[in-house]
Amino acid sequence: MLKIRGLRSGYGRIEALHGIDLDVPEGQITSLIGANGAGKTTLLMSICGEPRATAGQILFDGRDITALPTHQIARMGLAHSPEGRRIFSFMTVLENLQMGAIVTDARYFDDDLERVLVLFPRLKERLSQRGGTLSGGEQQMLAIARAMMSRPRLLLLDEPSLGLAPLIAKQLFANIAEINVHDGMTILLVEQNAFQALKLADHAHIIVNGQIELSGTGASLLKDPAVRDAYLEGARAPAAEASEIPQ
Repeated sequence: MLKIRGLRSGYGRIEALHGIDLDVPEGQITSLIGANGAGKTTLLMSICGEPRATAGQILFDGRDITALPTHQIARMGLAHSPEGRRIFSFMTVLENLQMGAIVTDARYFDDDLERVLVLFPRLKERLSQRGGTLSGGEQQMLAIARAMMSRPRLLLLDEPSLGLAPLIAKQLFANIAEINVHDGMTILLVEQNAFQALKLADHAHIIVNGQIELSGTGASLLKDPAVRDAYLEGARAPAAEASEIPQ
């Protein structure tokens, strides 16, 4: 569904991505892990058109979107739930969801609203509440729900568990798995919790200093000793935790 070749991007004279090649197969979860500053967020933002790629090509469903403006990319069925949530804090939960649906046909709104409220029932209890008064976990739910209201075919998730308590993060990963399985949605996941990201992933990539250094299935990277030492606390990811992660 998404094919990236030779992508270079950055900020002014600072190049953050140095020739990225990446494929995101339709209907699957692709995870991207790496250290802080490796270029993960820049990659997701460049896919959406800001910052603009300085070289290379981004193909979405066979169409070149490299030079398209962000609003056109969104209308094609690509949605981004950004790092830090970035909800509209002075708008209500419902108004945030309405903003997410602005690129779609209004006739789908009621059905889509019902779907995200089933997925995130806490939001149903807070529809009239301002986004800025929600807890961190609720704000993350809202950020993902807002993205889903655009009826995307490809959902980009940037650090969804960042700053969340373990139990809330666990539920959120279960939600992500359900979005993929129940809704058939293709997902590109950037996540600080490498263990969870690899457990969820059909395919996974490790980015180091703006370049893809290693790729494989999520399961194969979990077993890789070098990956475990670098990203999984020296292979000490608890076995009990592994059994709790949705398959």
